[in-house]
Amino acid sequence: MVLEATMICIDNSEWMRNGDYPPTRFQAQADAVNLICGAKTQSNPENTVGVLTMAGKGVRVLVTPTSDLGKILACMHGLEIGGEMNLTAGIQVAQLALKHRQNKKQQQRIIVFAGSPIKYDKKILEAIGRKLKKNSVSLDIVDFGESDDGKPEKLEALLAAVNNNDSSHIVHVPPGPNALSDVLISTPIFTGDGDGGSGFAAAAAAAAAGGMSGFDFGVDPNIDPELALALRVSMEEERARQEAAAKKAAEEAAKQEKGGEQASSSHDATMAEPNSSSVPVVDDKRHNLTDDEAALLEQALAMSMDDPKSTNVAVADTDMSEATADDRELALALQMSVQDNEKDLQSQSEMSKVLEDQSFVSSILNSLPGVDPNDPSVKDLLASLQGQSESQKKQNEDKPENEGDE
Repeated sequence: MVLEATMICIDNSEWMRNGDYPPTRFQAQADAVNLICGAKTQSNPENTVGVLTMAGKGVRVLVTPTSDLGKILACMHGLEIGGEMNLTAGIQVAQLALKHRQNKKQQQRIIVFAGSPIKYDKKILEAIGRKLKKNSVSLDIVDFGESDDGKPEKLEALLAAVNNNDSSHIVHVPPGPNALSDVLISTPIFTGDGDGGSGFAAAAAAAAAGGMSGFDFGVDPNIDPELALALRVSMEEERARQEAAAKKAAEEAAKQEKGGEQASSSHDATMAEPNSSSVPVVDDKRHNLTDDEAALLEQALAMSMDDPKSTNVAVADTDMSEATADDRELALALQMSVQDNEKDLQSQSEMSKVLEDQSFVSSILNSLPGVDPNDPSVKDLLASLQGQSESQKKQNEDKPENEGDE
C-alpha cells in the first residue's frame, strides 16, 4: 500500500454552473472529490488528504492534509462559485502545503480538476511541471468541461514535464450521461500505480464514502476482514450504549411520573380531610335505618336540645321498644338520656328536702363566718328557695295525675 499525502485542487469558477455533466459540473466534481478522498484514506490509514479551491477571490485552502475523512467531506459544503480558475497558483499552493506535511515519509501527490479554460502558455505550465518533478511531487489531472483554446494540449504538456516513471496521470472526460465519478473509478487515479489489490479496496472505500457500496459499513470483509470486524464491534457497542441511555431515560421519566402521582394523591387526601372531618362518622348500620327510625333519631336529638323537664316527659312517652336490635346505638342513646333526666330530678328533690329542714339550714348558716341567720335578706332568700322547691314538687306530683286523666 502506498503511503501518500495528497492535495486536491477544485475548480469552482463560473464554468462550474453548466449542466453538461449531471446534475451540474460543480456537483459532479464534488462527488468525484468525495470518492477520491475516501479511496485515499481507506487504502492506507496513515494517508492524508487536503483540499483547496482555485477560483473565486483567490486560491483558498479549505483543509490541510489530514486523515479525518469527515473533516475532508465537510469542507465541500457551501462553497461559492465564481471568478476564473488560477491553475498555476493552485498547483504552487498545493505543493507548499505538501512540503509542510507532518510525515515526511509520505509521497506527495496533487490531483487537479480542470473544468474551465486555461489562460497560461505551455511554457509556464512546463516550468511548473519541472519544479514538481524536482520536488518529487506526482500530478494527476482530470480534464473535463471546456476543450477549446488548446486546453488538452496544455495539460498534456504539463503532465509530460512532471511525469517520472509513469507516476502521474491525466484523464479526459467528455460530456455525457455517465457521472464523472463513474468514469474516474476505473482510471489509475483510483487504482493506483499497478497495485491492483489496494486500488480495488480504495475504490470500494470510495464508493462507501459516496453511499454506493453494497457491503456493511462500506467495507468488503474479504478484502479487509480486520477493519470490517472493528467497524461491526464499534457499531454494536454504540447501539448498546444508545439502548442503555434510552432505558435509563425511560426509568427516570417513570420515576418522575410516579412521584407526581403520589404528590397529587397526597394533595387530594389533604384537601379531602376537612370535608371528611366536617361530616359526622356514622356506622354502616345507621345508613340502613328506615324512615321511621331516622325520624325517631331526629326527635331524640331535638329533645336533647330542649328543657330537661320537657325532655323527661317526651322521653318517658317514647316507646323504647321501637329501637330494634339492629340499632343498638340508638337504643343506648335513648336510655342514657332517660337516666340523665332521672338523676336531675333526684338531685332537685334532694335539694328541696334539704331546704325543708329548717334546723339543718340554720346550723349551716351559723357555721358560715359573717352570715347572720336573722338577717331579713337571708330569710327572704330562704323563703323564695322553699317556695320554688314546693312549687316544683307540686308540679311533679300533678303530672302523673294529669297524664292519667288524659
